[in-house]
Amino acid sequence: MTDAPWLGDTVSLVEAFRRGERSPLEELEATLAAIASSELNAFSHVDAERAREAAASADVSQPFGGVPMGVKELDSVEGWPATEASLVFADRRATFTSTMMQRIQAAGAVPVGQTTASEFGGLNVSVTKLNGVTHNPWQQGRTAGGSSAGSSAAVAGGLVTIASGGDGGGSIRIPAGFCGLLGMKGTAGRIPRGPRTGIAPMTVVLGCQARSVRDAARWYDVAAGYDSRDPYSLPRVEGWERGLGTHDLRGRRAVLAPTLGAAVVRPEVEARIREAGEQLAHDAGLVLVDVPVALPGLGFEWAIGNLAGLRQELGDLWPACRDELSAEIAFGLDLAQDALNLEVAGRAEAARTDANEAMAAVFDEVDFIIAATNPDVAFPAHIAFNTRVDGKKVGLENNGALTIPANVTGNPAVSVPVGTIDDLPVGMQIIGRHHEDALLLDLAAVVERTTPWPLVAPGAPR
Repeated sequence: MTDAPWLGDTVSLVEAFRRGERSPLEELEATLAAIASSELNAFSHVDAERAREAAASADVSQPFGGVPMGVKELDSVEGWPATEASLVFADRRATFTSTMMQRIQAAGAVPVGQTTASEFGGLNVSVTKLNGVTHNPWQQGRTAGGSSAGSSAAVAGGLVTIASGGDGGGSIRIPAGFCGLLGMKGTAGRIPRGPRTGIAPMTVVLGCQARSVRDAARWYDVAAGYDSRDPYSLPRVEGWERGLGTHDLRGRRAVLAPTLGAAVVRPEVEARIREAGEQLAHDAGLVLVDVPVALPGLGFEWAIGNLAGLRQELGDLWPACRDELSAEIAFGLDLAQDALNLEVAGRAEAARTDANEAMAAVFDEVDFIIAATNPDVAFPAHIAFNTRVDGKKVGLENNGALTIPANVTGNPAVSVPVGTIDDLPVGMQIIGRHHEDALLLDLAAVVERTTPWPLVAPGAPR
């Protein structure tokens, strides 16, 4: 009998199923027990009955055959809650399953339930009025990041080996960095966002929170590829997992830019990123060059673009629903309503154009940008908007200065664990050219091979 969930990566769990060392049903029961006893508050909804049915009939020859999996609260599974992590929609139910989750389930996955997220995906923190605090498995009371908070906490906390995620401004990379996971944000359009794709502001990509590089590559093999209900989705590319480690990285040029010229980064984090970046360059044969990098943070422009969609979704419920929203979301709606006009919208689009030019100019000179994922290690979980703790700026805007640029421009970026500070994980972000996702996965695999990271937090159930 399996007493605790699998603490290796997803690929190794599938291999264990195929060897007959574990069964999907036993693994699921261990997962359900661990979720029930966990203090992380990583799951907002558990569907044990549906999961047991799926596990009982799981085909372990499939890529994710029999794997218990968390689904981000903002992703859609027919019949499950469709709350957007907000009290406003606490009683709403999903009427369809997302294209990504259809593909993942068809590949044999066993969805266990929904993992907590920040409200409407709008904040990079792990606390909402609906669900309360989701804790970082490395230290209770610290943020798990956002918006894919519960997914990262569940995977790093030893509850499930993999969970879905989404990244509209850092929502895969930020929690991956805080929780010591591999967080891959692909080129915009890599994984389709349908059905009923929201087009604007074209910053959101889908993916997963993973323990290993090969887990993320397998997710791409299953979920990526064009779908007609997302007109901006990219054509299918084969062989993500099979191709790991096959690309020639030697001689490619990289720039070390821990702050991207915009964020206030803790000195110890900057030093760790420089050390890890230099080590990666040595191990992968990269050439480090000195190129100016000053990418605009674009927090205001990013927020304006997303708030327009939120206002449409709230419809006639706004402003009567104000007290059900987090203070930050309500503040943003007020700001956008007061400030947004044709002139402001035009300036925001001009800023996005300038950002594209700035990013492209850097990639005229280099193949990769190496930066921090987060300005600091995980801050106290109750903090939401910008504030100072021990004299350090923490919160939404400063975190976004490191991650939002790659969303606005659509470039692929990956967060890779590179050690700890104060016993909390540090993430190194590598940004690449459009459509060169495979090169980023290979660089992450170099780090994984030469300086492997713990697959779960020290306190994960064993």
